[in-house]
Amino acid sequence: MDHPVAIEAQGLTRYFDGLAAVDHLDLQVRAGEIFGFLGHNGAGKTTTVRLLNGILAASEGQARVLGRDPVTQGVELRRLTGVLTETPSLEERLSARENLSIFAALYGVPREQVAERVDELLATFDLEGRADERVGGYSKGMKQRLALARSLIHHPDVLFLDEPTASLDPVLARSVHDLIIRHSQIEGHTVFLCTHNLTEAQRLCHRVAVLGRGRLLALGSPDELGRQWAGTQKTELEVAAEAVQRAETVLEAAHVKYERQPADGKLMIQGVARQDISALIESLLKAEVPVYAVVPQEASLEDVYFALQGEMEPAS
Repeated sequence: MDHPVAIEAQGLTRYFDGLAAVDHLDLQVRAGEIFGFLGHNGAGKTTTVRLLNGILAASEGQARVLGRDPVTQGVELRRLTGVLTETPSLEERLSARENLSIFAALYGVPREQVAERVDELLATFDLEGRADERVGGYSKGMKQRLALARSLIHHPDVLFLDEPTASLDPVLARSVHDLIIRHSQIEGHTVFLCTHNLTEAQRLCHRVAVLGRGRLLALGSPDELGRQWAGTQKTELEVAAEAVQRAETVLEAAHVKYERQPADGKLMIQGVARQDISALIESLLKAEVPVYAVVPQEASLEDVYFALQGEMEPAS
């Protein structure tokens, strides 16, 4: 059964001083999906989030989030979405409890539920011990946790997260991952995750979009993109130690990139698609190279990401 569309963009474009920060973006994100939005600094991720929340108006194109137009229904929409920016602003003269209580009121959390909701989030993010201290005395990691708690205060249907685990230690980062998964799988809400952490995206996301200079470079599940970019995959090849030089001669003749591994007789080859490995092995055997093992390593999201970024023309 198809899931309804939570976020949709058609030709979404935003210019700054004549340059496209977001360049004719077409996108659909399904309800309940953890959707990764990947790209280097300046790729257009933050601008896209602002466009989708009605904080910026598009220069061209249109978007709908939860069936609403961010430009004309921005106030209504922002009551249904939560946003964690990469550099969140907090009221540092107030305590964590006061920060959360104020935002609960702003987002329409019923007054009788505010105290319980605030306590729940303070506990979730391990802040209850210092809940009544001024936020100005918090570490960067504590502020990051509080900002994430604030974005969740009103149980948003769509959660926009920009580097949510930045400044967090591995234990807390894992708890944030678990929370993201619960937000999607158990509560059925949509997560739009902007991240530089490709391992995080591979682990969490149902699908990812890769952005480069405002343009959509690729879209699909991590597995789909790995298969599509199979040419980037690596294969570990183990041959007889005394035949390594003959193996290297065969690889060079076939224009195959390789690296010697620390272990005797092991080579890591790159750029040979799975369907072409058998022909390469046949060439090695013809050259009297004993082959002991061939272990393909599927292209990871990191492999795909850097292959896509490498295809882009250098910036002028």
